[in-house]
Amino acid sequence: MAEQQGKNWEKQTIEKIAMESFIQQKSSRRWGIFFKLVGLIYLGWVLFFVLTSSNNSTIATGDFTALITLNGEIGIDSEVSAINVKSSLKEVYENPGTKALILSINSPGGSPVQSGIINDEINRYKSLYPQIPVYAVIEDIGASGGYYIAVATDKIFVNKASIVGSIGVLMNGFGFDEAIKNLGIERRLLTSGENKAILDPFLPVQPKQREYMQELLKEVHNQFIEVVKKGRGNKLSPNPEIFSGLFWAGESAINLGLADGYGDIDLVAREIVGHEKVIDFTTQSNFADRFAKKLGASISSSLHHNILTNNLKNIKLN
Repeated sequence: MAEQQGKNWEKQTIEKIAMESFIQQKSSRRWGIFFKLVGLIYLGWVLFFVLTSSNNSTIATGDFTALITLNGEIGIDSEVSAINVKSSLKEVYENPGTKALILSINSPGGSPVQSGIINDEINRYKSLYPQIPVYAVIEDIGASGGYYIAVATDKIFVNKASIVGSIGVLMNGFGFDEAIKNLGIERRLLTSGENKAILDPFLPVQPKQREYMQELLKEVHNQFIEVVKKGRGNKLSPNPEIFSGLFWAGESAINLGLADGYGDIDLVAREIVGHEKVIDFTTQSNFADRFAKKLGASISSSLHHNILTNNLKNIKLN
């Protein structure tokens, strides 16, 4: 009898332990599902916030001074790109409260193509809306491509320590032909077209090809010079050093006619425009745009690795 009771007790104990283990596992699964759901909801909320933050439309009422900030290198994959600036300009000029536009420039330069498109777009809007003046305020630096954009405005304001100018074009790279020769490495490259491998870093530069590339840079430089002359007109000093690629601090830039005077955003809005209220219309790439660009660039690089393309990307207004 006692033995039977002992077996029943053991059986009940095992059943109880099994039941408690089952309940605990079931509870753990519930909590696991709960935390997964919470994690997914949180991730979805973050993604929604990031994607919806791409809506750069600015709500502005009354009369104001519009602001577009150009900060950093100018390029198709940069924050300062033609597509971003064009979007900002469209919004600025479509708003009836816009009384003037200030471009806040802090850029060492970059793509001549992107700089040229932005310059053209500013001039296009100036011709469509002649009653809205456009001013450039150069912060730390407005050089090369940054200055290329600035000359499209009606007046350029600087700080005493601002760096202005650098009206020139450069193309940089490296040559490894002697290095691979010393290492006993043979460069095997097949092309159709005698100049297809122009500027290949593993081959010596041919004099004819060097001359050709120099002429190409000269052509872009002349375009830059004409844009500056058109934008600044008779304000420019006849000093030939202006177009040599040199750059100057604010005071010298004013003396050379590269800038018109001293001023920051607030001063220009308050004393030049007469509308102290400043509304920022700067368009910035959202997470989705940046991801798509990086993905596209990665695929392009993998599928079409071209030496000439890589070298031509190094032509900059710097």
